[in-house]
Amino acid sequence: MAEHLSKSAVAGLPVTEYSVLRAGLRTGDLLFASGDYLVSQAIQKVTKSPWSHIGIIFKIEEIDRVLLLESVEDMGVRFVPLSKYTDDYDNGAPYKGRLVVARINDFAPSEIAPIAKFGIDELTRPYDKDEVSKIIARIALKIGKLERDREYICSELVYECFFKAGRSFAYNENKFISPEEIWRDSKVAFLGRFR
Repeated sequence: MAEHLSKSAVAGLPVTEYSVLRAGLRTGDLLFASGDYLVSQAIQKVTKSPWSHIGIIFKIEEIDRVLLLESVEDMGVRFVPLSKYTDDYDNGAPYKGRLVVARINDFAPSEIAPIAKFGIDELTRPYDKDEVSKIIARIALKIGKLERDREYICSELVYECFFKAGRSFAYNENKFISPEEIWRDSKVAFLGRFR
């Protein structure tokens, strides 16, 4: 995208019915979430971004499923149906916030296998709760360093999956990767908003 959006600009993006958008999704597409939850708002404030979450879409035609590979606070790395965000994200209610999908312009079919293999191998790995504190220290106190491990915040998981396929996204000046850095990559293109 290479362009920062404000939260109000994200809210102003046109909304497409999920069923319509779903038909055109491909494996390797990205989900960007701009949540209204307290944790989401804290992430947005720290990263100065409308985005609070990111995941990788996997479309499995043989079983007519669209799955999302993500890392979440309470479960770590998991696959969930993407429709969970529209139908039953929180006790029968849809996700509170805006949901946008994007595509990497030069994404090659050869990138799918390494991304999928790495993502599947990391299933059930924990969410990196300590990384959140480290990020705050790097921003506020200008201390700390980048440490790659096998615990993941959402954007670290996306970064590592694509890194295994030979693609890398740029870390920011505070030595972490957030959904904003991935959104701002020049090869990431907006596909649509479905919530």
